[in-house]
Amino acid sequence: MLEAIKQPWPWYVAGALIGLTVPYLLLVGNKSFGISSSLRHLCAACLPANIKFFKYDWKKEAWNLFFVGGIALGAFIAAQFLSNPDPLVLAEPTAEYLASKGITDTAALLPSEIFSWDQLFTLRGLIFFVVGGFMVGFGTRYAGGCTSGHAIMGLSSLQWPSLVATCCFMVGGIVMTWFILPFLLTL
Repeated sequence: MLEAIKQPWPWYVAGALIGLTVPYLLLVGNKSFGISSSLRHLCAACLPANIKFFKYDWKKEAWNLFFVGGIALGAFIAAQFLSNPDPLVLAEPTAEYLASKGITDTAALLPSEIFSWDQLFTLRGLIFFVVGGFMVGFGTRYAGGCTSGHAIMGLSSLQWPSLVATCCFMVGGIVMTWFILPFLLTL
């Protein structure tokens, strides 16, 4: 059983399990699924400032904080006890392309040539961490939710804004991968 948990699951199993969270949350308490809203709930709980955005009854959504805490705990357990000891294997063309851009640490999930303390205080690090983080936060707020909320919950409940947001997420990812990332890797 433990070996089955350690291996990647087929898309049709993992996707079905993720998809079943939507009817479960709706049946249990008419709850909406989304991760980015938990940061708002946390700020509303911890910051008693007089900010209109944080003035609501966050206690009704406290379940979301436990959900996100469970995700963090599950990720820790998976990384410490269930991770595959074999190095990450990329497709050969991808590995060759990254090597041509100076990324040789392709066995790691996060290549040290980009994601390290040394890179944090470089122009590339500033763009990846600060500008990228700001854009993710701004985009999440502007779209009214994150990819999990829109692509999983919103599309499942046939919400038009979620379809638009998910299409924009996909277009943004394609533009980043094919046009912006190659430029950033040359910095």
